[in-house]
Amino acid sequence: MLKKVVIANRGEIALRIMRACHALGIQTVAVHSTVDRNLKHVAMADESVCIGPAPSAESYLNIPAIIAAAEVTDADGIHPGYGFLSENATFAERVEASGFVFIGPTAEVIRMMGDKVEAIRAMKEAGVPCVPGSGGPLTEDEDECLRMGREIGYPVIIKAAGGGGGRGMRVVREEGALISAIATTQAEAKAAFGNGMVYMEKFLENPRHVEIQVLADGQGNAIHLGERDCSMQRRHQKVVEEAPAPGLSEQQRAEIGKVCVDACLRIGYRGAGTFEFLYENGRFYFIEMNTRIQVEHPVTEMVTGIDLVREQLLIAGGQKLTIKQQDVVLRGHAIECRINAEDPETFTPCPGLIKHFHAAGGPGVRVDSHIYEGYKVPPNYDSMIGKLIVHGATRAQAIARMRVALAEMIVDGIKTNIPLQQRIMADIGFQQGGTNIHYLEKRLAERREKSFGLG
Repeated sequence: MLKKVVIANRGEIALRIMRACHALGIQTVAVHSTVDRNLKHVAMADESVCIGPAPSAESYLNIPAIIAAAEVTDADGIHPGYGFLSENATFAERVEASGFVFIGPTAEVIRMMGDKVEAIRAMKEAGVPCVPGSGGPLTEDEDECLRMGREIGYPVIIKAAGGGGGRGMRVVREEGALISAIATTQAEAKAAFGNGMVYMEKFLENPRHVEIQVLADGQGNAIHLGERDCSMQRRHQKVVEEAPAPGLSEQQRAEIGKVCVDACLRIGYRGAGTFEFLYENGRFYFIEMNTRIQVEHPVTEMVTGIDLVREQLLIAGGQKLTIKQQDVVLRGHAIECRINAEDPETFTPCPGLIKHFHAAGGPGVRVDSHIYEGYKVPPNYDSMIGKLIVHGATRAQAIARMRVALAEMIVDGIKTNIPLQQRIMADIGFQQGGTNIHYLEKRLAERREKSFGLG
């Protein structure tokens, strides 16, 4: 068992990790930037260390500072959370080389899954269904690229091998635009990720985003915990997540789940991870694997009763996975709404002082948030200030509970996207279930053009 863990993150996920550590009797070290001295988990941690000024590059992305914090506090593990350094193979390597436990997969696996071309190759070898595509990086041979585009069939999408978070992608609908699109994406990828490698895939017109949560101990044991539907997106960023996915059968869940478990065993995966798929016409197409805890992990916890962060900590401490696949039973339905400090119409970030805060409550309601009355949301980081999660016996009950919870949640002093989440919950298409990843964007466009809202 780990004895002391450095939490190399901030906000709600840092608080979530701290709670899981304390429940296991593990001491915690909160690292923070100068602007984050007043974060809730910093006050509640056993120890805290300032690792630099507000800019992420000088604090939460400062590898030497984080490792030094572990050294001076005699910690034995570092949990990266999500974002920041969570999928940085170099960070994982340096943590382990410094004598600490990295709470996540090996650097080798992180590096493999972080390179989208290499990840797809590895998944194909493991029998995971993938989107038809180039099967490797595109070359400078324009004729070969054009041939490949015709073979795959338009529309196609050009993706950066080192991309993520919805960046480094360009849809091409006709052959005449292909070569310029490849060049532009390569240039953008080089500038954004330091890697100009791109590849080509078939562009699916109306897919859903369905992902499979897995746990593996790196010692020959792995399970899946069902799926999440994350199709309600804006600019490739998830807005609402739910579990299980509407309309997915037990047989489909078991089949794709087993495929993901087998892939985990093949690559020697360790910890919590997520296989992300596009799902269209009853078929799954692998797009990437996230080698970390996900923002949306609470909906899986709500329907399975399994604490994913606790399992991460136990696995990192060298324990074998004690949960068997037959122990995983999905009960009811869970929905998560991301609460962001942003204008619900323009989506402009709205940092500032929270003058009044009232968290929603009641049966089946969970709030994961680091904010409090008097907290000042800084302008330096992601605008998400919390997550509102509900659970119900049925999807309809979960939606009803979410509508009540959103109406009850008060965040005064700054603008939030709560009004947008309320419109989504009232939307007929969402209520029916099974909307695709383009649905929210289209509804928002209708609202802008015709001045009427969702619902």
